[in-house]
Amino acid sequence: MCIRDRLKSGLSTASALLRRPVHTPLFSGPFNRTTPRLMSAILESAAGANKVVGDDKAAPVTGDYYFDSYSHYGIHMDMLKDFQRTDSYRRAILQNRHMFKDKIVLDVGCGTGILSMFAAKAGAKKVIGIDCSSVAHQARAIVKENGFEDVITVIQGKVEEIELDDKVDIIISEWMGYFLLYESMLNTVLFARDKFGTKDVKMLPSHGNMYVCGVTDEQYVQSKFDVWENVEGIDFSYFKRLAYIEPLVDSVDEDQIVTNTAELFSFDIATVKVEELSFKSKFELVALETETIHALSVHFDTPFNAGHERVNLSTSPCVPPTHWRQTLSVSYTLLTLPPPRIESITVFEALLHKYKK
Repeated sequence: MCIRDRLKSGLSTASALLRRPVHTPLFSGPFNRTTPRLMSAILESAAGANKVVGDDKAAPVTGDYYFDSYSHYGIHMDMLKDFQRTDSYRRAILQNRHMFKDKIVLDVGCGTGILSMFAAKAGAKKVIGIDCSSVAHQARAIVKENGFEDVITVIQGKVEEIELDDKVDIIISEWMGYFLLYESMLNTVLFARDKFGTKDVKMLPSHGNMYVCGVTDEQYVQSKFDVWENVEGIDFSYFKRLAYIEPLVDSVDEDQIVTNTAELFSFDIATVKVEELSFKSKFELVALETETIHALSVHFDTPFNAGHERVNLSTSPCVPPTHWRQTLSVSYTLLTLPPPRIESITVFEALLHKYKK
């Protein structure tokens, strides 16, 4: 049983503030030393203008690092081998064949085309896969080798620059990034929903939920941060202070969780607007007993609730790991929660910012 299920109410509480400045590197920002539980992070959705390439042309390098990074098959193998990820989509699609039968499906950011092929196997009448990277050319070959070329059309280009002849009944996409929203394609998915979707378009996944919990791991802090205090007799504490600015993507063991898991942010993908993804959220962390909190750990889940058979893709430390792992904001000053004292509640804030080149 996960520790959050064993926690009782009425113990110590704590919270934190995550604030994101604009146009800074991954998860960076000012760290308020006088308030040690103030954390900083950035959530940026990369966007870039890429030329639409037709089926009869060679796959070019786009000149955009974000999209070019998805052109190599290696990154797609890492995602395909993520069983929790791939199997969740497979079950959400194939266990809801009634929803896909004779429907038009749009796969946003189709990559190698696996979700498109799941949709075709589920009985879709037409599937349109769109990807801005040159992996679209490889996806066409894979689709043909698997015998789905009569159902699936793969287009290379930006969703924002493409016109479709038909409205789509279902939109599928694996848009999630680290921390759910970092480098995610959610803004593109929402654009596709509003431009191409029917009035009652089904979204897979249908929701996004973020959670936060407190974790303790003194050895991790020593290996990642305290090590800078003495490097061959030289004090590199300057880098130690910098290291605290950037949250880390890493795996958290269930046994390291020492608080409840609090809800941070939730949204319905069928109705949410991009501007609503800038959010503030108050939360309480409840300690089971006197504990030292070294970091806040954030994870997410994305339920597939559009069909009769519901599936939930979770990145919680309490379930088998995914390639997203968890995002850790390590505190510069240790926070101890001795029950039953109640800590003041502050705010956890995050902003999703899309910039244009």
